[in-house]
Amino acid sequence: MKLIILDRDGVINEDAGDYIRSADECQPIPGSIEAIARLSRAGFTPVVATNQSGLARGLFDLDDLEAMHAKLSALVEEHGGKLEAIFYCPHHPDDDCKCRKPRTGMLDAMEAEFNTSVQGTWFIGDNLKDLQAALAKGCRPCLVRTGRGATTEATLADHFDEHTLADLLRFDDLASAADALLSNADASDLG
Repeated sequence: MKLIILDRDGVINEDAGDYIRSADECQPIPGSIEAIARLSRAGFTPVVATNQSGLARGLFDLDDLEAMHAKLSALVEEHGGKLEAIFYCPHHPDDDCKCRKPRTGMLDAMEAEFNTSVQGTWFIGDNLKDLQAALAKGCRPCLVRTGRGATTEATLADHFDEHTLADLLRFDDLASAADALLSNADASDLG
């Protein structure tokens, strides 16, 4: 099984900044849905890991969140792929839970559900918490410049050493990351 882990807001869909609250507000970034479908068709198992504190904040409810995820899944299926699973943290940042990125609870849950290790798996995100969670579990962090990615990229040297920065893959968007991954028979060749 070749898992590929994706953040949601800012990677798959546009990041509204003040929370995506409904399926109507959940608008895909151009090329992201097609990229997920291409990865799926090529034998990857795309899964999502997303912090969704809007639930704890009362900005939307579980039905709203499920509608957003059903929309994204249906769009990927329309392009001939499958979004295998969506893991989310519903907690407020002050709840001190184990699942909110940069903690690794969602990644632990993926390992349990798919009976595999996420070590070495690509983890594509747009913010520091994604990269930190990826590194904490031995994933291959990959930054996209969509969403908060460009702002995150400007601060990387404040958070990581030279070795980590040298190994960090960076792409304009999810479609570019998928192109790079799919054009290499062995993703470990990228760097």
